[in-house]
Amino acid sequence: MKTWMIPSPPMLSLTYQRMGGIGFSLLALATCTLFFARTTEARDPIPIVVTIPVLKDLTEQVGGPFVQVKSLLSGYENEHTYSPKPSDLVAVRKAQLLFEVGLGLEIWVASLVKNAGSARLRVITTSQDVELLHDDGDAHDEPHPGAHPGESGGNPHIWLDPVNVATMLRHITQALIAVDPAHATDFQANQAIYLQRLEQLQQELMMRTQRLSDRRFIAHHPAWPYLAKRFNLEIVDTIHTQSGTEPSALHLQQLIAKINTQHIRVIASEIQLSQRLPELLSRDTKARVVVLTTMPGGMPGTESYLDMLRYNVLQLVNALESTS
Repeated sequence: MKTWMIPSPPMLSLTYQRMGGIGFSLLALATCTLFFARTTEARDPIPIVVTIPVLKDLTEQVGGPFVQVKSLLSGYENEHTYSPKPSDLVAVRKAQLLFEVGLGLEIWVASLVKNAGSARLRVITTSQDVELLHDDGDAHDEPHPGAHPGESGGNPHIWLDPVNVATMLRHITQALIAVDPAHATDFQANQAIYLQRLEQLQQELMMRTQRLSDRRFIAHHPAWPYLAKRFNLEIVDTIHTQSGTEPSALHLQQLIAKINTQHIRVIASEIQLSQRLPELLSRDTKARVVVLTTMPGGMPGTESYLDMLRYNVLQLVNALESTS
């Protein structure tokens, strides 16, 4: 007959202590695993500074909830003559990435970055690999002493052509992946979705401009060669031939004569610039002024890049159709 021995109280206590120790270790391991998982999921968004609202919209389209973006310009300022504020310096010091257009558009960026003195900040120039135009709307290989002081002589308003925006988007996506590779799939998927929307809008707007019988207009300043070339429009002349410089009386007289003799019926003004000269020309020539914006947010209904592109092209199309 087998005899069963009942553990004494001290033996029971030791057994429970061992089991409790194992349970505590498993609980601690599970807690640590959960903590690190939540830490990964709850990682703070990448702090990013951009120079202009176009770059803010593009970065947010790709980055989604994984980025926190501050644009130094709001959409109403002139990007050529902007003067950074103390709050801009603070933002740049905190940022991990800074996206700029380059080409001399933001001549104030270099000193801002230098004064910030941030060792971790990466500056990404989104105009790389873009085919540049000059203020006459033609592509050139050699530097051109034109109105814009671009590093390679090119007109810096590259984002007004949606094809260039696709290139800018690629630079933004690559930079985000380099900083946060854990979300590379998200960034690439967002990029693909946005490119589809961009292509769809481009085709829609090109169909509208193809029907125009008169494609000519006077530009406020040399911001529009990229848009004009992409959508087969024609810039006859420009009011401000050089950014930040008032046109001469002779140039204005020549503009009035050209508008009248060539029967130009549309002047494309910009909300970021003074309306005085476009309105003056309109009074003397009866040409119609349409106010466009080079930046998202510059006009009501232009909060995103796609909204801005649609607004600008349709404003021009409607004005050209109504005066032809």
